[in-house]
Amino acid sequence: MFDAVVATFTGDRRVIRGVGKGFGSGALKVDGKIFAMISSKGEFVVKLPAHRVDELVRDGTGRQFDAGRGKKMKEWLALNGKSEIWTELAREARQFVGDR
Repeated sequence: MFDAVVATFTGDRRVIRGVGKGFGSGALKVDGKIFAMISSKGEFVVKLPAHRVDELVRDGTGRQFDAGRGKKMKEWLALNGKSEIWTELAREARQFVGDR
């Protein structure tokens, strides 16, 4: 499913797919900043405003992402499943990160 998300941004010259190993390898980046990725646990993860992450956590869409350090990241949302909304959330994340 992540390949479908990646395909959404093929015409966007500011977006690249990361390479290498470690955090963010294979992630979608706008101007070098990650906005969407698949975590090492296989979760779809996007960067959104903290208030938006809170809203999506409250409605059960996802949970705050923890990169394995025991600390939840307030601007990162993790979803296990719900692939039907990945592209929509990735577009939202691209705009959020690209406008910063």
